[in-house]
This record gives sequence, C-alpha cells and structure tokens, in this order.
Amino acid sequence: MKKMITAKKVRILLAQDYEGVRQSLCECLQNESDLTVVGQTGDGDEAVMLSQKLKPDVVLMDLHMRKLNGIEAIKLIKSDNPSTVVFILTPYDYDQYIFALIDAAACGYLPETATSRQIVEAIHAALEGEQVLRQAIVRKVVEHFGLLTKEKHKPPELLTEREMGVLTKAARGMSNKHIAEELRLSTRIVKDFLESIFNKLGVGSRTEAVVCAVKNGLLGLEDISEN
Repeated sequence: MKKMITAKKVRILLAQDYEGVRQSLCECLQNESDLTVVGQTGDGDEAVMLSQKLKPDVVLMDLHMRKLNGIEAIKLIKSDNPSTVVFILTPYDYDQYIFALIDAAACGYLPETATSRQIVEAIHAALEGEQVLRQAIVRKVVEHFGLLTKEKHKPPELLTEREMGVLTKAARGMSNKHIAEELRLSTRIVKDFLESIFNKLGVGSRTEAVVCAVKNGLLGLEDISEN
C-alpha cells in the first residue's frame, strides 16, 4: 500500500455530476503545489473505471452521479484499492445517511458548500492519518456499528498492543501530535503506527480503521470514552 506521506504530489480523481462545479474544483486543487488532478468525470461507472486505471490517492465524489450513485461507486473503488481515500460531497448530514457512507468505506463527507481551503485541509488531514469527522459523529458511528456487530471476531492479522493503544487514542479524536505527547513518541512514529494499522486492516483512513476495529470487536464505545 502507499505511504500516507510522500514527496510525490497527491493524485486526485474528481467525480462530480455538474461540469461547472467539477472544473471549479479542479482549478482550486491544481493551485496547490502538492496536489494534482489526474482525472475527471461526471459518470459513476466511469469514476470506477478511472480509479482502477489511474490509482488515485484521493477520490472526491458527488453523491448523485449518473449511471451509478456515489455509495455504490465507493464500494467498487475501495474493493479494487482499499488504500484510496474517498470523500463524498453531499448536501445531507443526517445520521443514517452518514452511516451508509461510512459503511461503504468513505473516509468522510464534505458539505457541498465547503470552500476549496476546507477541501484541501480535509485531504491533507486524511493523508496524515488525522481525524476528519467530528468526534460526536465518531461516537455515533462507533455506537451504531457496535450494535450491529453480533459476532465478535478478530482480523486475520492482529494489531500489536502498541498499535491498539494508538488506534484507541485516535478513535477518541486525539490528533497525531496529542497521541505522540501522550505516548512520548514523535509524530513521525505515530504516523508510522497508523500506516501499519491501515495496512493490516486493509483500509485507507482513520475513520475506516475505527469502523473496522468496531466491526471486528476490537473497539467499543467504552474504549473511546475518556477515563
């Protein structure tokens, strides 16, 4: 899997139904020195094909796509390349909708009113292994998927005790810097731990790692509550 931080430019695929919005997003992202847009489409099916061909680091996807909706497209994109970070651009933020996005393996969601700066910051945060959802939403997600997990089982490759410690603190909403201070590590080492966790769980972001851990019985609501 790819490194979370790399000297190369972050490769982005834009999948947005409205061409005007897509072009505007492209111009904003291309102005960033460390980002590059490698493909664009307004078609859900083509978004999946382009992702398989171009292997982008990040996909920014509209919910309402032609031929294939955003949630179904995410599932296909992530099944081909689990490390791809996918953000959904959406006007909705009610709980059941968010659960559906996260269950499809989206890293997070951004309102359609998000500024270009907010989008860029979210991309950087996700690639650094930082949290991109509000902690209140994370708690709801953990509770929701925890209740749905009837059988407790563990992933094929277990996390080490140290990795579980890092993941638990990450699930509590701590920044990489805060985790490093708590564990008396460097932020670089924390990022390395998060990368190892992502690789072992077959995910591409902190959000997905937390959900995977919850679904596999490694984390519960009590684990993300501060003592």
